[in-house]
Amino acid sequence: MTQTLDIRPLGSRAGHLEALSALLVETVAGGGSVSFMHPLALDDARAFWSKALADADAGGRIVFGAFVGDLLAGTVTLLLDLPPNQPHRGEIAKMMTAVAHRGRGIASRLMRAAETAAAARGRTVLTLDTASEEGAAGLYEKLGWTRCGEIPDYAFKPHGGLTGTILYFRRLPPLAPAAVCA
Repeated sequence: MTQTLDIRPLGSRAGHLEALSALLVETVAGGGSVSFMHPLALDDARAFWSKALADADAGGRIVFGAFVGDLLAGTVTLLLDLPPNQPHRGEIAKMMTAVAHRGRGIASRLMRAAETAAAARGRTVLTLDTASEEGAAGLYEKLGWTRCGEIPDYAFKPHGGLTGTILYFRRLPPLAPAAVCA
C-alpha cells in the first residue's frame, strides 16, 4: 500500500525541529547548496530552524513540511517578511527533499503548496535562486518558473569550491476570495 503525502505548515514543535535539523544536515552532507558548509553540526542546524520556526509562528514565513506517514520527506519555506515596498512579493527558500524520497514528486508538490499559500496572501510575484551546479533548475523550469539570469561565483558549495546561482521568478494570479453564503 502506498502512503499518502501530507503537506502542512510547521511551527515550533520539538518533533519538527529535530526532523528539519536532520534533513538540513543530510542535505548539506549530500552537497545541497542551502547556505551552509559541510560538515554541518546538528546544533547549528537546530539553531537555524529554531529561528526559522519562531519566525513562522510570528507570520514572517511559512515553513512547509511534506510527510510520508510520520516521516519528514521534504520542506520548503515561503518568506513573507519583505521590505515595505514589496508587499506583493514572496521568496522561496530552503527547498529540500530527503535522499530516500527523491524522484517522487515531493518537491513539485511542496512548490505548488508554497505558490498557493503566496497567492492566498495576495502575493503576485515569487522569486528564488538555485545553485548553477547540482541545483534544482530543471524542477523550477518544469514548474513554469522564468529564468532571469546567472551570477557566477555566488557562493561556496558545501564541500568547497565556488558555484554560481540562477535567479528565477514566477507571476501568480491572486486567488479569488472564497464565496460567501448569505
